[in-house]
Amino acid sequence: MKILAFCLLLGSLGAAFAMDRVAAQTVPATGAQLVTLGTAGGPLPRTNRAQSSNLLVVNGALYLIDAGGGVTSRIVQSGHDFRKVGKIFITHPHSDHTAGLATLMVSQWEYQRAEPTDIYGGGVEALVKGALAYLTPNAEIRWAEGKKRPMAETFKGHEIAAGIIYQDANIKVTAIENTHFRFQPGTPPYGKYKSFSYRFDTPGRSFLFTGDTGWSDAVIDLAKGADILVTEVTDTDDVIGLMKRNGAWQAKSESEQEGWLRHMHEEHVTPEEVGRLAAQAGVKTVVMTHLSPSSDPNDDFTRYALAAKKHFSGSVLIAKDLMKF
Repeated sequence: MKILAFCLLLGSLGAAFAMDRVAAQTVPATGAQLVTLGTAGGPLPRTNRAQSSNLLVVNGALYLIDAGGGVTSRIVQSGHDFRKVGKIFITHPHSDHTAGLATLMVSQWEYQRAEPTDIYGGGVEALVKGALAYLTPNAEIRWAEGKKRPMAETFKGHEIAAGIIYQDANIKVTAIENTHFRFQPGTPPYGKYKSFSYRFDTPGRSFLFTGDTGWSDAVIDLAKGADILVTEVTDTDDVIGLMKRNGAWQAKSESEQEGWLRHMHEEHVTPEEVGRLAAQAGVKTVVMTHLSPSSDPNDDFTRYALAAKKHFSGSVLIAKDLMKF
């Protein structure tokens, strides 16, 4: 029993040391840096890629774009303090872009983030409200353990529209509605949810985050002259091949297959479309992320970059989790 107690004590001390070490991590003092925290496209869990999320570090301040599953761990692994993320921008409320939001929220609250955290996007008020409801049992128990600050006071969802949605000394964030959501009239989400792309202008560099989108002239206009285009990329054949291997394709009805194909073809961009989009926008560099599921776990997706280069003469980079640009 004494040995067990000693081991538990060491574990507690180790956890405390880890938190102190995270808090002490240095961040770039000046300039802007992109960290691709999670680079997997779609909700399928993967062994080597977390779901969609990006961290923009500007003059030491942290701005999070999307919060897919695993985002809190990835922030820590990137060398940054998850408690210092005060502004979160959600491109759209699909699960692979939001599944890690509740974990990040409760982690910030558990470790006493002092300032409010603002969350921007379409459908985020419902997301935040739902996350708070999900976390209520834990919060009530922690209340009895001494955490007296109401969780609802820490997190605020902000519904947005196209235009400038946020600005401070480090960044100006401009949003446009893209073409990822093309709901049929009469369906439950029609007119209720929107999908956005964001442009972040910093004193040194500009970044365009497409989020998920189909071909969009509005995205091209917003991306004009951007230094870095951070874009989704999708190869429908890759995804179908994997779905056939695991039986998911065969499990769909014919109408479900038709709806899925329409969604993939109309509401995502192929590697070649990424190249054409980048060329028309005149961006300097393309960073491909939100990569399609592949039957090869070691797929390096080089073919995506080669396809884009048919139309775009600039640099095309394939992101991995925790890369820095």
